[in-house]
Amino acid sequence: MTRITVELGLPSKWWDEINESVQWQDGIFYSLSAAFALVSTVALIQLIRIELRVPEYGWTTQKVFHLMNFVVNGVRAVVFGFHKEVFLFHPKVLTLVLLDLPGLLFFSAYTLLVLFWAEIYHQASEFARSLPTDKLRTSYISVNGAIYFIQACIWVYLWMNNNSTVEFIGKIFIAVVSFLAALGFLLYGERLFSMLRCFPIESKGRRKKLHEVGSVTAICFTCFLIRCFVVVLSTFDADASLDVFDHPVLNLIYYMLVEILPSALVLYILRKLPPKRVSAQYHPIH
Repeated sequence: MTRITVELGLPSKWWDEINESVQWQDGIFYSLSAAFALVSTVALIQLIRIELRVPEYGWTTQKVFHLMNFVVNGVRAVVFGFHKEVFLFHPKVLTLVLLDLPGLLFFSAYTLLVLFWAEIYHQASEFARSLPTDKLRTSYISVNGAIYFIQACIWVYLWMNNNSTVEFIGKIFIAVVSFLAALGFLLYGERLFSMLRCFPIESKGRRKKLHEVGSVTAICFTCFLIRCFVVVLSTFDADASLDVFDHPVLNLIYYMLVEILPSALVLYILRKLPPKRVSAQYHPIH
């Protein structure tokens, strides 16, 4: 952006002025902190409402999803609230941990929806009943465990030896994880949407579920795909880095598109409380 402005001889350098202004930096990062805090509060309130509605069912998928949203957005709020300290940590790997760990938790929270949809699809589809739902849950735990283990190994290595090559590998790893999440939403979102659309009975509930699945699929697929693209871009272009103090505008756009807006929209779409009396086959998000 800066290079284009210089080459064309344009007088406006608003991007640089904002990025280099301490007031703008503080304003943008504190605004991000407030936005994340708001989403975190909404998730906590919804979690409490669900618990009061169906306390007898323990930790259902819906409750865990809202709890993870509360934690992810709460951590982000704290990180950006103390941005002056976070971006200046030494060694730098501490900054990377505080910025990347919530992203991994975000991945776990939203792939929990993919797991839930996969369980519904494999239970309802006569072509997919051969795969027990227990294996789906085992796969979810195994994949998430492997991702956290690999990322922890990268952080430990960077702590011991601040190697630019390993840092590059770490960013590519985050991009690959984001791409896999996008594929998961596309695969099972499309399958569940098609299965619901093929149901012979037309009803208001069916139309609502179609809208719910289609909307959440589109939102989550888009946000993880954007995350993948931006992380890859920042890997090869230092001007697009999100791990530095003097790129507040880029951080604002990025986190609004890939976490704040998607979280707010999904929480709104899934805002309906479960019924007070349900069967033993209770599925909170479906």
